[in-house]
Amino acid sequence: MADIKQNYASNQSAIRELTVEFISSINSALDEGRSKEVIDLAKSLHYADLADLLENLGHARREELVEALRDSFNPNIFAELDEAVRERVIIQLGISRVAEAVADLQVDDAIEVIEELGEDKQSKILGSLPKNERALIEQGLSYPEDSAGRLMQRDYVAVSSDWSVGQTIDFMRDSEKLPIEFFDIFLIDDKHQPIGTVPLGRIIRSARSVKLFEIMRKHIKIIPVSMDQEEVAFLFRQRDLMSAPVVDAGVLVGVITVDDIVDVIHEEHEEDIMRLAGVGEEDDLYSAVIDTMKSRFSWLLIHLMSAMVAAYVISLFVGTIRELVALAVLMPIVATMGGTASIQTLTVAVRAIAMRELTPSNAYRTIGKEIAVGVLNGFIFAIIIGFIVYAWFDDSLLGLVIGLAIIVNLIVAGFVGSSMPIILQRLGFDPAVASSAFLTSITDVIGFYVFLVLAASFLL
Repeated sequence: MADIKQNYASNQSAIRELTVEFISSINSALDEGRSKEVIDLAKSLHYADLADLLENLGHARREELVEALRDSFNPNIFAELDEAVRERVIIQLGISRVAEAVADLQVDDAIEVIEELGEDKQSKILGSLPKNERALIEQGLSYPEDSAGRLMQRDYVAVSSDWSVGQTIDFMRDSEKLPIEFFDIFLIDDKHQPIGTVPLGRIIRSARSVKLFEIMRKHIKIIPVSMDQEEVAFLFRQRDLMSAPVVDAGVLVGVITVDDIVDVIHEEHEEDIMRLAGVGEEDDLYSAVIDTMKSRFSWLLIHLMSAMVAAYVISLFVGTIRELVALAVLMPIVATMGGTASIQTLTVAVRAIAMRELTPSNAYRTIGKEIAVGVLNGFIFAIIIGFIVYAWFDDSLLGLVIGLAIIVNLIVAGFVGSSMPIILQRLGFDPAVASSAFLTSITDVIGFYVFLVLAASFLL
């Protein structure tokens, strides 16, 4: 029991290893040139934590640590590093050292490391690899980006359905090329096409004489190499899969496991958040200043253009605003309420599309629901704002005008925020790109226009 408690305490300590104190210890050892201590401290970390450490350090200090670990650099760190940091580390270590590391990685991790590099670096690294590894990686790179072919692992267990449980167990015990971890055994026909799977749990529970076809799962989900990784992730979530076979022209060529899908879900989630915010995928904490500026410039330009359109609408009513200065005070309320409501609706719609909950069959119902929500919220906030404006400016008509403008703007926000992602998806675009730049420009223009037209009609 004491051993169990000690192991538990050790595991908990390992989870918290990358602390401020640990980073301070690394920095002190680097400052004082204690190379052996640096290496020992680094080796005590899991490679994923060591990747986090490299990302947390400043550029100069990171170079010092990489240099200290040059001869003992864990290849798995490459697959965990941010793309911008990874490229700098690759440049520092040099092509030959990186090629050695890539050769020790699983093919899917090796592809992840190489695919983001320029063509010249790719060709140099591939040229330094052993023939077999190079062929597998080149084959993976030939598949479309973000496809199952890029994601799959090439190591899997496949046997004939005529085999018995005993034959399969003996084969796995004697084989020297089994995957490090696997969940299912794939059953194939004479054309190497998957016809079923047998989970390892069924193998263990069955007698040696039982034939595999007697205990196999016949209804399996087969993934084409060209399937988008987002579709693959949805399939795993929908069917609670642990692994699935990947085929090319019907022939089994690889397997995708649930640990690969966790990375995909994180990547797709991060991508949607970035696009909703109007920034590119390459824009992160570790990007260079110029790269970050370029990534954000186009969206800021779109925001500027939309703001100019809104300013033009306001300019049409300069006389009205001059007559009643209170309108200038209250206009930001109309814009803020419409913009916030549209972003709320857009976020829900994009998430529903990503989760396959928003489909053509329920699109009109969803848009209708969001319009109804806009109507209800519009009336409630119209009453609240109307009373506030009446108490503030002692003008009941002004309160009525801004109340009506809020109602119209929230209805428009519900309609545009829910329909725009659907329209973009049907046109073949990623619905996440329907960011605030488009939505807020629409709600601002309509909100200002309705508010000022009503003001001109009722108050002057």
